Formats: sequence, structure tokens, C-alpha cells
Amino acid sequence: MSASDRDTPATKAPEAPVAEEADDVREETPEAARAADAAEAAEAADEGDELDEQDGLTPKQARRLRVAVASVLLVAMAVVLVIRLASRTSVLVVGVYGLAMILCGVVIELSRNGRTRLGTWLLVAGLLGALALDWLVLP
Repeated sequence: MSASDRDTPATKAPEAPVAEEADDVREETPEAARAADAAEAAEAADEGDELDEQDGLTPKQARRLRVAVASVLLVAMAVVLVIRLASRTSVLVVGVYGLAMILCGVVIELSRNGRTRLGTWLLVAGLLGALALDWLVLP
């Protein structure tokens, strides 16, 4: 045997296909294909039912809900501001309710950007602060 024969790797024979691959090659009848599709559809429906039964909202639903709540509160603050200004004109009234309206706008923007928990805490804390200032500070 020469040196060039020793350096050359020996070629291997191609391997025979595995039995599982041979099963995949066989042809399916149209009835078998329809039965398999029906079984897959039933499994998908079962999974969908399980997802529907979960507690809580999806992130997209939570964002939409918080945007809607903040929008309603924004309109409510505007109405309260108009009513308070009709009864007593004061810079403090405009300041307190103006800040509450700005806070509602910030919460809407936070919710649109996916920061719904932060927006919720900020909304609750800010509105409680606005109500406390209204009760304590405003004449």
C-alpha cells in the first residue's frame, strides 16, 4: 500500500432508509386524509376552548381596556372641571383637574406602548391624589 492510499479516506456505502421514513412515503387515500384533517381540527378546537377558559385578559385586551378606562376618566375630569369652574373660578381648580386630565393622557400613551400595569398604578394613584386635593385644598 502506498502513502497516497493511506491518506485518502475510505468512502462509505449509502445507508438504507429507516423504516419510519418508508412509512411516510406510502400514499394516503382521500378518506384517510379527510379523517386526519378532522382529527386535527377537533384537537385545535379543544385547544381553543382551553385558551378561552383561562382567567384574565390577553395583553392586547388589557391595553384596550385601560385605554378605554383612561379615556372615559379623561372625559369625566373635563366635565368635573367645567362644573367646578362654573361654581367657583380658581387657578387651583384648573391646576388639579388639568393635572388629572394630563395624567389620563399619559396613562393612555403608556397603555398603547404596553406599560399597562404601570399605567394602572399611575392612574389610580393620580386620581386618588386629585380627589384628595379637591377635598383638602380647594375651597
